[in-house]
Amino acid sequence: MTENTDYSSGYPISLQYGTIVYPDGVQFRLFSRNASTVWLMLFDRPGDLQPSKEYELDPGRFRNGDIWQIFVKGLKPGQLYLYRIKGRYAPAAGHRYDLHQWLLDPYTKAITRPRKWGDHSFRSNFDLSDKDFKYKLGFQGFPKCVVVNDQYNWENDKRPGVSINDMIIYEAHVRGLSVHPSSATNDPGTYNGVIEKIPYFKELGITTLELLPIQDFNELENRKRNPLTGEQLVNYWGYSTGSYFAPNSGYCSGRDDRAPEVQFKDMVKALHKEGLEIILDVVFNHTSEGNGVTISFKGIDNSIYYMLEEDKSKFKNFTGCGNTLNCNHPVVRKLIVSCLEYWYSEMHVDGFRFDLATSLCRGRKGELLENPPLIEEITESPVLKNAKLIAEPWDVYSYQVGSFPGRKWMEWNGRYRDDVRAYLNGDTGKRGAFASRITGSSDIYWHNGRLPSKSINFINSHDGFTLNDLVSYKKKHNHSNGEKNRDGENNNFSVNFGKEGVTENILIRKKRIKQIKNFFTTLMLSQGIPMFPAGDEFQRTQHGNNNPYCQDNEISWIDWTLRKKNYELFEYCKKVIRFRKEHPVFRRQQYFTGKLIDNKHGEDICWFDIDGSPPIWGEPAPTLSYLLNGFSASLDGSGIDNDMFVMYNTGNRKESFVIPGPPNGGEWYRIIDTEKEYPGDFLKKDMEKSLKGRKKYALGPLSMALLLARI
Repeated sequence: MTENTDYSSGYPISLQYGTIVYPDGVQFRLFSRNASTVWLMLFDRPGDLQPSKEYELDPGRFRNGDIWQIFVKGLKPGQLYLYRIKGRYAPAAGHRYDLHQWLLDPYTKAITRPRKWGDHSFRSNFDLSDKDFKYKLGFQGFPKCVVVNDQYNWENDKRPGVSINDMIIYEAHVRGLSVHPSSATNDPGTYNGVIEKIPYFKELGITTLELLPIQDFNELENRKRNPLTGEQLVNYWGYSTGSYFAPNSGYCSGRDDRAPEVQFKDMVKALHKEGLEIILDVVFNHTSEGNGVTISFKGIDNSIYYMLEEDKSKFKNFTGCGNTLNCNHPVVRKLIVSCLEYWYSEMHVDGFRFDLATSLCRGRKGELLENPPLIEEITESPVLKNAKLIAEPWDVYSYQVGSFPGRKWMEWNGRYRDDVRAYLNGDTGKRGAFASRITGSSDIYWHNGRLPSKSINFINSHDGFTLNDLVSYKKKHNHSNGEKNRDGENNNFSVNFGKEGVTENILIRKKRIKQIKNFFTTLMLSQGIPMFPAGDEFQRTQHGNNNPYCQDNEISWIDWTLRKKNYELFEYCKKVIRFRKEHPVFRRQQYFTGKLIDNKHGEDICWFDIDGSPPIWGEPAPTLSYLLNGFSASLDGSGIDNDMFVMYNTGNRKESFVIPGPPNGGEWYRIIDTEKEYPGDFLKKDMEKSLKGRKKYALGPLSMALLLARI
C-alpha cells in the first residue's frame, strides 16, 4: 500500500492543519515550533507494532516557519499514520520531546479504536516505573490516526432551528442511554442506540439532546478498582479528551463496519429529521495527558499547548485534572475554533456546552482576562453565528455565573440549582433567592444586559445526585469509586425524609414522589431554559453516588423498566413539559418588572404571602405565591396567554392561600396540585376543577399548585 509512493514538500498555500486529501495523494501538516526534526510514520493495520513506511521531515525542505508538511503521493482515505518528533527533553524549560514517542496528530478526524467498548486488548500499556508514565513504544494498544474523507450524503439535512426560548434540554450519555438490557435496542450503547430512542424523545417532548463527551477518549485510562467488588473502574463520562476532531469509536455499532464519523453523522441526520437538536459537551479546558502520559500535545509542543508554572516542569491546574490547555495562545485558539467550526459545519451539530469554561478565559499565566481572545473569536466566528453556545461558568478557582464574557453565551446557572434545591427542601431563608431564580435570575444577568434565556436552569445534571436521589439521600455514597468517599460534592442540599436510600415506608415514598414533582414542575415553569438528565422523569437512581464518573454499570445506566414501574411520574412529567410548550408566559424574552403593563391589564407579575399581602422578602417563610399576567407573555402582545397563579408550601402543615382575581377576567381552574395522587395531580382540560367563587385554596404540606384562568 505504501512502498512505492513518492513524496514532496506539498502545497504551501494550504492553511489547513492535519491531513488534506487530493486526487493524487495526501498532504500532512503539523505545527511544532520547538521541534528539530519530525518523522511521519505510516501503518497498514491498527495493531501494527512498526510502521510500514517512515519519512524524515528535515527542516531545510519540509519546514515552513513552524509548520512541518509533506505530500505523499498515492495515499488514500483510510491510511493510518502517527508522528515522532525530535527536540529538547528539558522539562524545566517546558520541553518534553522524545524521539521514540509515538504521537497523535491533534487535527486527526478519526483514530483507530476497537469497536467494542472496554476491549482490554487495546488498553494502552503504562510503564509504572517511569515517573512520566510514558507509553511503551510499539505496544499494540497505541491508537493510530486515520486519514478521513469528509464526503457524506446528508440528504438535504436541515437544522431544526429551535428558538432558544423554546429549548428543553435532555442531558444524556451515549452508552448509558441504551446499554442496559432493558433498553430494547438492537445496538445498545451506540450512536445507533441513540437513533432507536428518538421515538421516546419525541413522546417525552424534549427539543434538544445534549450528549456527554463523544470526542475521542480512552475509557480504560482509569486504573482504580471498585474496593467493594474488585471491578475494574473506567473513564465512563469521557471528560478526558484525547482527540478533539474524532468521534469516539467505542460508541460505534459492532454490526456496522462504517467509520465512526459516518455513524455519528447518521445519528445527527436522524435526530434532525425528527426535529431534534444535538449539543455536544466539549472539554477544551484540559486533555487526557493530565495523568502523566504523552500521546499528542505534550510531545508536539508542550510549552505552547499547556499553561506551565514558573518551574516549567509543572503544569498549572485550574481544572483539577492535572493540566490546563493554554487556550488563549494563538496556536491553541486556532485549534479550538477550527474544531468547533468542523463539528458545526461538517458534522452538523447544533451547539456546544463548554466544560469548566472559565479556564477558557485565562491568559497564559493563568490570569482571568476581561475580554478573552478565544471567547471573542468563538463568539464572532461567522461559521458559528447560529451555533448555540453554553458555558459551565466556573473552574476550580473561579466562579463566573452571571459574568461569563461573550454576548451570545448561555450559562449553566449553578445558583438556580442550589437556591431551588435549598428552598424546596426546607431552607425558608432562601425564599427571596428562590423567587429570583424561577423568574429568570435578573439579579444575576440583568446588569450585563442579558435576557432570561441566558440562564440554563437545572436542578440536576450528570454531575451530582439524580432527582430521585436528591430526595432519598442526605449524604453522598461514593465508596465504590475507590476514593474513600472523598470525591463528589458534599453540599447537596438534599433530604431523605427520615430514611437513607431505598425504603418500603409508604409515607416516605409518597413524600419523595411529591417532592420530585415539585422540583420538575418548578424547573418547567421557570423563566430561562430548562435542562434535566435522562431518566429523572421516571426516578432513575445512582444509589446515592453523586459522582459516578467511573461507573460503567447499573449505577450509571438507564434502567428502562423504571419507565413502566414509575409510569405515573413519567406521565406527569410529559404533561408538565407539554404545558410549558403551550404557554408562552413561561418562556418570556424579557424579565418581569412588577409594574403595570398598561392602564388596562395590570402588573406583569405580583407576589403574595398566604394572606394575600405582599411578601416581606427579608423574612424566612415556607410559603410563597405569585400571579403571572397572561397579557405579559410577550412584549408586542403576539403571545397573549392565560393568567396563572402558582402557590408553594414547603412546610409540614396544610396552608390556606388567598386567591387573587384573574387580572384579565374569567375564573380560576385548578390544573396542578402535587399533593394529589395520579391522575389528579395534573388535570386534563376536560377535567379541570373550577374554583368559581372560591376565595382561598388549601394546599397540603410540601406541595405546589397551579391555577389557570379561563374566560
